[in-house]
Amino acid sequence: MTELTSAIIDYWDAAARAFDDEPDHGLRAEHTRAAWDRLLRAWTPAEPADILDVGCGTGSLSELLAAAGHRVTGVDLAPRMIEQARTKLADAGLAGRFLIGDAAVPPTGVERFDMLLCRHLVWTLPDPRAALCEWVARLRPNGRLVLVEGRWGETGQAGPSYVTGAETLPWGGGVTAVDLASAVRPLVTDLRIEPLDDDPDLWGGPVSDERYALVAHV
Repeated sequence: MTELTSAIIDYWDAAARAFDDEPDHGLRAEHTRAAWDRLLRAWTPAEPADILDVGCGTGSLSELLAAAGHRVTGVDLAPRMIEQARTKLADAGLAGRFLIGDAAVPPTGVERFDMLLCRHLVWTLPDPRAALCEWVARLRPNGRLVLVEGRWGETGQAGPSYVTGAETLPWGGGVTAVDLASAVRPLVTDLRIEPLDDDPDLWGGPVSDERYALVAHV
């Protein structure tokens, strides 16, 4: 384990307790929860599917997916995030599998999934392009890749407010839709970008930075 990886684990473990206080993390407000539920239902297969949620955090999106009848596996590097995700689904009476591990190389062996979901993770990865290749390889034929990302404003910039060494991350501070689409396009058969910065319900209020979803098939 590198020094940067260790620092990232410590950072997100420390952030776990208050993580759900952010409107788009905890989804505690009904209108915010409903907005994410609508999006997920539009992106996921109509029938129950095997879905891999990489960088699942405290499991709020995993919970919505499980409630919709999907079979969810969540992966996160931070043990305290995984602990909260397990508790969240158990308290809701929902089934879900949560694994501690590197989301860039999910510890799921030879398993394949109908969909891989990733929200706000790629900016934290030392090698995001390698992770994209790993993720596509985890999908079944015609599987779906859904990346919810953005180019963050000043408070989201990787730097002193994150972890020492984060300034070296390729996409620290986020990634534009143009740059992410350029990296993903050679790996998939089709791709579209859905802007998300115009819906304040998703974020608990208006946002001024770039936020979007990249939806692709392999």
